[in-house]
Amino acid sequence: MKENSLYDTEGVIKYRLDHQHRPLPASIDIRAINAWRNLLFRLGLVGQDPARYHGLGYGNVSERLTANAHGFLITGTQTGHLATLNREHFAMVESASAKQNSIQSSGPSKPSSEALTHASVYSLLPKAQAVIHVHCPEIWRNTLALQLPHTGADIPYGTLEMAETVERLFHSGQLNKRPIFSMLGHEDGIVAFADSLATAAQIIFAELAEALTIEQNMSAG
Repeated sequence: MKENSLYDTEGVIKYRLDHQHRPLPASIDIRAINAWRNLLFRLGLVGQDPARYHGLGYGNVSERLTANAHGFLITGTQTGHLATLNREHFAMVESASAKQNSIQSSGPSKPSSEALTHASVYSLLPKAQAVIHVHCPEIWRNTLALQLPHTGADIPYGTLEMAETVERLFHSGQLNKRPIFSMLGHEDGIVAFADSLATAAQIIFAELAEALTIEQNMSAG
């Protein structure tokens, strides 16, 4: 079944979506992406909490599909409350256009609201194999102290403006040196990318440790 839709809040996608509801191909292996997403959930970096973000789900994980240079597997929208996902909770993004603010996808779930940002990373960096978007207040509020690349506070998530800003960060060379950036217009939003899910997650963990060190030093002072 084909569905066209345009959404405007978290779990309610901001880009124009052309989605085909169907099962994931049997060749798609979700074990690795599910394991890393489960770990991030346990750490509170992805999930859903009534006390955070008006109770909306947050965070998402994706992995490039080798059969399609531009395609990727991504956790589905409105799955933040689930500790462990199954095949029903993923989507395949088959093509995306930042300029047209549109995505074509398929799968049992619709793609996450941050899928356009993930698509921008994959298109700008062919060697990127994984993108992780978390919500980490410790990293986010120490963006400047950590000297992280970042998007402006006036740039909303999941939009054409965000995709264009990410492109400018790449062209500036900042993301070549540090494959992680903070979204100052998306509370606590952090995105990391790498040649594997493991490396992308480790980048986030390292920045979190550094942010905690900064805050401990400030408290001690």
